[in-house]
Amino acid sequence: MVKAIVGANWGDEGKGKITDVLAAQSDIVIRFQGGANAGHTIINDYGRFALHILPSGSFYSHVTNIIGNGVALDARKLVNELKSITDQGVPAPNLMVSERAQILMPYHILQDAYEEERLAGKSFGSTKSGIAPFYSDKYAKTGIQVCDLYDDERLKERLTRAVEMKNVLFEHLYHKPKLNVDELYAELLELREIIRPYVGDTVSFVHNALKNGKKVLLEGQLGSMKDPELGICPMTTSSHTLAGFGTIGACVPPTSIEDVICVTKAYSSCVGSATEPFVSELLGEEGDELRRRGGDKGEFGATTGRPRRVGWFDAVATKYGCAVQGATQVALTCLDVLSYMDEIKVCTGYLIDGEETDVFPVPCKLNNAKPVFTTLPGWKTDIRGIKNYADLPENCRRYVEFIESRIDAPITMVSNGPGRDALIYR
Repeated sequence: MVKAIVGANWGDEGKGKITDVLAAQSDIVIRFQGGANAGHTIINDYGRFALHILPSGSFYSHVTNIIGNGVALDARKLVNELKSITDQGVPAPNLMVSERAQILMPYHILQDAYEEERLAGKSFGSTKSGIAPFYSDKYAKTGIQVCDLYDDERLKERLTRAVEMKNVLFEHLYHKPKLNVDELYAELLELREIIRPYVGDTVSFVHNALKNGKKVLLEGQLGSMKDPELGICPMTTSSHTLAGFGTIGACVPPTSIEDVICVTKAYSSCVGSATEPFVSELLGEEGDELRRRGGDKGEFGATTGRPRRVGWFDAVATKYGCAVQGATQVALTCLDVLSYMDEIKVCTGYLIDGEETDVFPVPCKLNNAKPVFTTLPGWKTDIRGIKNYADLPENCRRYVEFIESRIDAPITMVSNGPGRDALIYR
């Protein structure tokens, strides 16, 4: 049986906590896309962690954690992250790295930074982690797979070809120093020995596990709005953020995915370019206050530290996000954050060219969209520590049920605090 945990919105929905909770009931946890450009925050008995490339099942000794073939593998960051959690007393996780995964190279990071510099005010808000150049090379068939590291002749040939192409860009488009292929080759030879203990045939491993009835959990990065096909193009990431891509990036059969848990916050947040359409955005002092109170340490990116834009819950975007993910259930996070408010707005429609709609539009129409709000009463009391849904304040329950009625998917989990045990099941 395969479950997928994915984001309904722009990312930063609190997927790390939900994955951490459900990993306890799983045998295998697989990261199936993305790279180290986003983080999943987890709070447990060992402390507080922001994982960037390790799967969120890394804190359970019974879980095999897999970095799937769809991931942009920054091997150096992987090694550093492993050391960072073991230095905090976490037992070394059971880890497998797909031999078919591709390596995020130092020149991908350089190219990402150079391109953002070239675009200046028209940039896409990249984290400069090399993600777009990595996936560009992957689909241009010039990338380097993990398995290539262990074939000296093939590695040198593929690296040389890649560097030849990059140096044309670096020298003539970006006016930057050229790359040295011998230095890069030496670095890869060092890295291959560091990751050698983890590399394996994850395709056979996962398929055999499913035949033997093992429980597999797919962990997605970012959310529906960041998918390059169905998100807000071009303000997207460069890998597919939808559960359906798990069949490719984690190599699980499409027929094996039985449950898709979509995670969404009780309000909206978005990190990235200020030019990205964000219809329900809350600005000024109200926005600053929500940003300060949000998450478990404010609304700032777990990887970059950048302040997130915040807004009212967007039911139009979330309904769409759940639909394209194929949500079978929804986890609503950060409900406790709203406890200070007298009134809470929900974006229930968009006004576009004088017409109101609750259908999420194509990207070119989003810049003209104005929010249509429904206002609900707040509950004005701390809800942390409550274990049963029926014990939540009436207005709090009404808020959850109103959202549920607008997104066409059942809310089965409600998070009312940052800790692992602050989760109410409905």
